[in-house]
Amino acid sequence: MPHHAVTTSRSDQATTNDAFLDGRIRVLQPKSGPRTAIDALFLAAAVPAVSGASQRVLEAGAGSGVVSLALCARVEDVRVTGVETQSGLCELARENAVLNAMDDRLVFLEGDVTACWEQLEGSGLKRENFDHVVANPPFFNDDNVRRPANAAVAKAHSFPPDDLEKWVRFLATTAAPHGTITMIHRPEALRELLILLEGRFGALKVFPLFPKRNSRASRVLVQGTKASRAPLELLAGMVLHEDDGNYTTRAQAILRDAAGLDLDAVT
Repeated sequence: MPHHAVTTSRSDQATTNDAFLDGRIRVLQPKSGPRTAIDALFLAAAVPAVSGASQRVLEAGAGSGVVSLALCARVEDVRVTGVETQSGLCELARENAVLNAMDDRLVFLEGDVTACWEQLEGSGLKRENFDHVVANPPFFNDDNVRRPANAAVAKAHSFPPDDLEKWVRFLATTAAPHGTITMIHRPEALRELLILLEGRFGALKVFPLFPKRNSRASRVLVQGTKASRAPLELLAGMVLHEDDGNYTTRAQAILRDAAGLDLDAVT
């Protein structure tokens, strides 16, 4: 939940300087390009990384870095590698790591997660090297939506029909044995996502996010463990807003206080 946006002038693009997590992190974002929604903060909160374990996390499609930054703000010794294909966003993410004094444990690599593995290895990535992998992929299929006029927004908004499979394959390749995956998506994509995860990740948990009580879910968090044989669980999920429109107490704790989101514990 950003606030106190200040427009700044940069040589290559106009940006805003936005506060997230009640000012715990500040993020340079394109003024007219892809911008972060609250999805990023719920995704970061759900990653089951813990302090004291020096765990490694990979974020696919890092954008300007909000998920990775929010995770570093919550877990003090986690080390995060973000991969972003758009050079302008990758540059901003690197600046944001420095801006928030997190560049000692947060690195952003420019790369396309749908590329062949040999090319990705050339960027510095290693197979089965991360305790947790995480992604907020484009939500739409190029064939089914009108692409935004802004090219950077269009690339973040939708991708070719077979790219979700490529993202899942990339995440499975980079996750360590018994590592976890956490993704956020639209409920409409859940069937496809579960099919793609089958055989790669087990112990899958589906956690709906409801805008209000008695409403349909607007997002689903999906989490699993690499090579696990445990069955899928459909969890209760959580409600984001009270009837008066204000965030629920639990949602506020995530959006403002950098609280974690234990998918098994929240009802």
